[in-house]
Amino acid sequence: MGTQRLGIVMHGVTGRMGMNQHLVRSIVAIRNQGGVTLANGDRVLPDPVLIGRDAGRIEALAKAHGITRFGTNLDAALANKSDSVFFDAGTTQMRPALLAQALRAGKHVYCEKPIATNLNDAIEVCRLAQASGLKHGAVQDKLFLPGLRKLELLNRAGFFGRVLSVRIEFGYWVFEGDLQPIQRPSWNYRAEDGGGIILDMVCHWRYVLDHLFGEVQSVSCLGATHIAQRWDEAGRAYAATADDACYATFQLRGHEGQAVVAQVNSSWVTRVRRDDLVTFHVDGTHGSAVAGLQECGVQSRVTTPRPVWNPDVKQSMNFFEQWQDVPDAQVYDNGFKLQWEAFIRHVVEDAPYRWTLPEGAKGVQLVEAALQSWRERRWVDVPRLEL
Repeated sequence: MGTQRLGIVMHGVTGRMGMNQHLVRSIVAIRNQGGVTLANGDRVLPDPVLIGRDAGRIEALAKAHGITRFGTNLDAALANKSDSVFFDAGTTQMRPALLAQALRAGKHVYCEKPIATNLNDAIEVCRLAQASGLKHGAVQDKLFLPGLRKLELLNRAGFFGRVLSVRIEFGYWVFEGDLQPIQRPSWNYRAEDGGGIILDMVCHWRYVLDHLFGEVQSVSCLGATHIAQRWDEAGRAYAATADDACYATFQLRGHEGQAVVAQVNSSWVTRVRRDDLVTFHVDGTHGSAVAGLQECGVQSRVTTPRPVWNPDVKQSMNFFEQWQDVPDAQVYDNGFKLQWEAFIRHVVEDAPYRWTLPEGAKGVQLVEAALQSWRERRWVDVPRLEL
């Protein structure tokens, strides 16, 4: 058994997601554990080079995590033949051009979502990747969450019977910036900078719905910009031009072609009173489940209580106590790290990998359909995307 090096050009890792999830909790964690184990017992040790525009921030970040290679020259990094993978977590607007540049330089590519701000750009970079013969992937981290993996297990075991509906509630209050410091980047609320919750979150809901409950067939969506003015990182007021809430209904083709309805609320202007920052409620003929990021509770057909509607008396049932927890039957590692390990195996030993750029393009397709539905105030069909 031996250890081989895998050079990775990492771009855009000074941002919140790039730094915390991809660099620190994925690549650094993989290095600390001694690499990724292959099917033959060998190990692959990632060797990242950090690339960004701010030389000081990049150097400080690299030194804080024991990384010796860093810089600001992306062209030079892509020209280095000893680094075979390019990763991008920068701005969505720049992503298609960066991926194309990396592919033309002969790099395998892996990136955050969305893979583009529009479907045409997404399709173009997908076709370039497919024609190149290089490996490619897009982040679909929600599928690796413990709560979602428990839902998948229940579904595969037939716990739900026929799935009838899915209800997703996501969001929390993002401070405007005048009274309390903001906890999300200000560009998220400027459409001209690629902001908006529909672009940010509908990509997630596409792969979650497709892979767990049924292929998305159509969408009805209403977006909103509830907070018209916010304050940026420097305390300056600005006009919020991007949507900060999204209220959508999706029609899915479930098992054996049966219809499934999914209702999804996504909001940065809601105060949380539920089990988690995101909850997934699944109802089926044989049982129901509610999952958060980590936990999952179930209620089977035979343990379903009999509530009685009586508005004249105080409710005597504690509905939360009527659910049974799905146990942690295994150790769940960080979802971003798990997908990184899968992509590294895909690159090095051609292990199966389904979370490709075309899967990312499906998310962009659904974003466009949702925006069209909002704009035209109607249901919009989502045709199968053939790439």
